[in-house]
Amino acid sequence: MSPLDKSIPNLGGDGEGSVQVHDTSKITGAKVFSVYGKGGIGKSTTSSNLSAAFSKLGRRVLQIGCDPKHDSTFTLTGTLVPTVIDILKEVDFHAEELRPEDFVFEGYNGVKCVEAGGPPAGTGCGGYVVGQTVKLLKQHHLLEETDVVIFDVLGDVVCGGFAAPLQHSDRALIVTANDFDSIYAMNRIIAAVQAKSANYKVRLAGCVANRSKDTDEVDRYCRTVGFNRIAHMPDLDAIRRSRLKKKTLFEMDADEDIVMVQKEYIKLAETLWNGTEPLAPASLPDREIFELLGFD
Repeated sequence: MSPLDKSIPNLGGDGEGSVQVHDTSKITGAKVFSVYGKGGIGKSTTSSNLSAAFSKLGRRVLQIGCDPKHDSTFTLTGTLVPTVIDILKEVDFHAEELRPEDFVFEGYNGVKCVEAGGPPAGTGCGGYVVGQTVKLLKQHHLLEETDVVIFDVLGDVVCGGFAAPLQHSDRALIVTANDFDSIYAMNRIIAAVQAKSANYKVRLAGCVANRSKDTDEVDRYCRTVGFNRIAHMPDLDAIRRSRLKKKTLFEMDADEDIVMVQKEYIKLAETLWNGTEPLAPASLPDREIFELLGFD
């Protein structure tokens, strides 16, 4: 039996045809955002720079990485921090033995960083790990002095680790690019979030066009389904260099490109903080999205 099975998660349906982990430990008092998108699209880059932008606005920020590879926060901390699962293993899964400093690490400009991690392959549910992470944060009263929580979510739409943050979130943000594969993934994510919104407060905030010179295809899709693009991060080498230097964009030398993207992240943070319209786009069937974007 896996150590995660010491406390069996409560499974049940929530949304059409889905069976996911239910977590009754809700986050209250903070604005909670979940960042989604296909694998490799730049969710962690977006999440970390958005966290930094919120901190620049004077907000107290907590970022939770929800991917087993635990690299969500390394540009904030400059290193790969231990995961909640790593730390729990060290105490034989006796959570009462943990201290906040064991699993919460301070990053750039005071951003608090947590990496949930994941169970060993084939042995447990990623959603359960996210739920246990939130419970630990609440048990140690770490959410009481937090203004913004950002979940950086793994890309697999069908995984419980994908769905779990939606149980806590006010808004879901999708990172995409101006290409077919990214928009196709966004279409599936929209359908998944819409299904969860039937039973949870989460609603879609909009999308960020990332690493894209143009936004014409993203905008065409958004017009078709009733969605909004709320930011555009161009394909700049400065962003790639910031990852290599293990830094957020706000720590880079302030050349023209860097300043431009910093301003775009500040604008995005302001937009999310001030509140976005609760969008309810109608995702397209596969054949229709192929016809919309797949042919000249």
